[in-house]
Amino acid sequence: MNAALWKPDQARIDQANITQFMRRMEQEHGLSFTDYNDLYQWSVAQPEAFWQGVWDFCGIIGERGEGPVIRDADKMPGAQFFPEARINFAENLLRYRDDRPAILGRCEQNLLIQYSHAELYEEVKSLAAALKAMGVEPGDRVAGYLPNIPGTIIAMLAATSLGAIWSSCSPDFGIESMFDRFGQIEPKVLFVTTAYSYNGKVFRYLDKTRAVAERIASIEKIVVIPSPVTRAAGHDPAIDDEEIAKTNKAVKYEDFVVTDAPDIEFARMPFNHPLYILFSSGTTGKPKCITHGAGGTLIQHLKELVFHTDMKREDTMFYYTTCGWMMWNWMVSTLATGASLVCYDGSPFYRGAMRMFNIVRDNQVTVFGTSAKAIASWQNVGLNLAGKDHADTLRTMLSTGSPLLPEQFDYVYQNLKSDICLSSISGGTDIVSCFALGNPVLPVNQGELQCAGLGMQVEIRDDNGQVVHNQTGELTCSAPFPCMPVGFWNDADGSRYRKAYFERFDNIWAHGDFAKQTENDGFIIYGRSDATLNPGGVRIGTAEIYRQVEQLDAVHESLCVGQEWDGDQRVVLFVVLAPDVELDKTLTDEIRNSIRANTTPRHVPAKIIQVPEIPRTISGKIVELAVRDVIHGREVQNKGALANPDALNHFRDRPELQS
Repeated sequence: MNAALWKPDQARIDQANITQFMRRMEQEHGLSFTDYNDLYQWSVAQPEAFWQGVWDFCGIIGERGEGPVIRDADKMPGAQFFPEARINFAENLLRYRDDRPAILGRCEQNLLIQYSHAELYEEVKSLAAALKAMGVEPGDRVAGYLPNIPGTIIAMLAATSLGAIWSSCSPDFGIESMFDRFGQIEPKVLFVTTAYSYNGKVFRYLDKTRAVAERIASIEKIVVIPSPVTRAAGHDPAIDDEEIAKTNKAVKYEDFVVTDAPDIEFARMPFNHPLYILFSSGTTGKPKCITHGAGGTLIQHLKELVFHTDMKREDTMFYYTTCGWMMWNWMVSTLATGASLVCYDGSPFYRGAMRMFNIVRDNQVTVFGTSAKAIASWQNVGLNLAGKDHADTLRTMLSTGSPLLPEQFDYVYQNLKSDICLSSISGGTDIVSCFALGNPVLPVNQGELQCAGLGMQVEIRDDNGQVVHNQTGELTCSAPFPCMPVGFWNDADGSRYRKAYFERFDNIWAHGDFAKQTENDGFIIYGRSDATLNPGGVRIGTAEIYRQVEQLDAVHESLCVGQEWDGDQRVVLFVVLAPDVELDKTLTDEIRNSIRANTTPRHVPAKIIQVPEIPRTISGKIVELAVRDVIHGREVQNKGALANPDALNHFRDRPELQS
C-alpha cells in the first residue's frame, strides 16, 4: 500500500462541498454515511436519488419535468437521464450577473482582458443577438478555430444560448486537420482571430482559415475576433483589416455584434440536446465526431467541479489548455459555480519555467490544472518554489493528459507545495469528463488517482470480463452515466458508437485504458490498452517502463512499443537523451538493469534505440500506435493530427529492428 503524501485536516473536510452534500443526502434519505466510500457506494446503488441530489445541490437551472430521473436504466447504450427535462447550458454558466471577476484572459505579452460576470452576460447578449439575426437555430453547428482567449468562451456561450452546437480546434491545427474535423460537421458560422503567439513568436493564420473555408460550403459567415496578441504587441491594425478584407464571408467582430441587444431568450432544449462536438485524435484515420449532450455535460461537470474539485464562488481556476483539448470544455464549466476563470494563450514555458506559477501568483489562483508532461518538465529543470510565494494561494493542483508517475507526486510535494491536494484525474474526450478524480476529503497516495467519480460504477476487468481488484486490466464502467455521448456525428444507426465502447463487453463501457484499482480504492492508469505490450502473453502497461527509464538523468523522454517478431512480440524502447549524451553499452545496460530491478524481466526491452524526438499529437500526447504502425511498415492514416509528423521518419526502416 502506497504511503499517503497528504491528508486533509478536519477543517478542510468539514468545509468541503462534498461533506455538505453528504449531510444533505443523509437528511433527505434517512441515511448515515461514515466516509466517502459509503457515499460512493450509495451513489452507484441508487443512481436516481444521487443524480437528483446533484441537480438540486448544484442548483441547475431548467425544467426538471415529472418523469423518472433515468429511463431504461438497464441499457447501455440506451439509458436516458432526465428524459422530461429541458435546460440551456449557457443559461447555467451565465447565472451570475454581479461584479465579481468571471474571466481573466492572459497572453504571453501580459495583456489582461477581464470580464465580470455582469460584463460577460452583456457581451454574450450582444453576440447571441447577432447570431440569431443571421439565422442560427437550435442544432446548427458553430465552430471556433481559436486560441484560448476570452472571446472563445463568449462565442461558445452565445452559440449554445440559442441551442446551437459548439465545436472548436486550436489554431495550430493544419489545414487538412481542420478540414477533417469541421468538414464532417458542416458549421454555419466559423469564429477565428487574426493571430496567436507561442514562445514569443506571432503566427498569423487567416490564410489557413481561407483555405479551410473555401472547402466547406456550409460556412455562411466568418467572424473575426480581435487578437489579444496583436493588441499587446502594438501591431498595425491596418494589417488585420487587409487580411480580413481578403477573406470571403469574413466580418470583424465589432461590426457583427448587436448593440443595445435585448436580454437573451435562452433556448431550453431536451436534456440530451447536442451541446459539443469533440474530436478523437485522428491518428488512426479520420477523427471521430463525438457528440455530447447539454444536460449530461452540465451535471457531470458540476459534480466534478463542486464535489471532487471543491470549487466555490471565491475560488479562481486556471487550467493550462488549448481549445482542441477536452479540458477546455471542462474548465469553462467553472463559470456555473460562480468562480473566476483564468485563460492563457501561449507557451507554458515562455521566458522560463516559472511562467505558469507567475500566473498563479498574479491572479491569486486557488485551483491550478496542468499536464503530467509539464510536471515532468519542471522536475527535469529542477524548478523549486521553496522560499517563493508563487503557490501560496494554491489549494488544489490537477494533472491529466498522461499517467502521473510516483516520482512526480514526490516532486510536487517536495518542490512545489507540501500542503496541497494533488489530484491526478483521468477520463477523456469520449466522456468530456472523468472516471477517476481527486477528492478534497481523502488522502493523496503516491502514484494513485484518489477515487472513482461519484455515480460512476468504475471497475477493472480481466480478459475474461471478470472484475478484479489490485490487478491490472481494462477500465470499464458497468452502469449508465449521464455524460455518455449522445452519439457520433454522421453515425445514424449508432454502429460506430457501439463498436467504439461496447463491442468488448456486452452492456458495459470499455474505455480503452489499462489500469488497476488499488488497496486504497484509488486507481493507477498504465496507458491505453490498445498500446499495451504483450510479450509472451503477459500484458504490460507502457507507463511502468516510462517510470523507470525517465528517472535516469541521461534520458529526457521515451516511447515504448511492441514489435511483432518470430511469432511473438518483443519490447522496443526509443529514447531521447539529454544534450551531449549518446546511447552506448553502459547506458543501455543501465536502462535495462533499472527496468529489470524495478519491474519484471518481461518488461526489459529487446531493443533500445536513440531518436532525436518523439512524435506527439497537437495536444501533447505521445503516439505509440502511430510509431507501432511505422515500424511495421504500415501507413499512418492521419499525420495531420500530429504536432510534429516529420518525427515519424526517425522510426522508419530502422536497421536495428530488422535483426
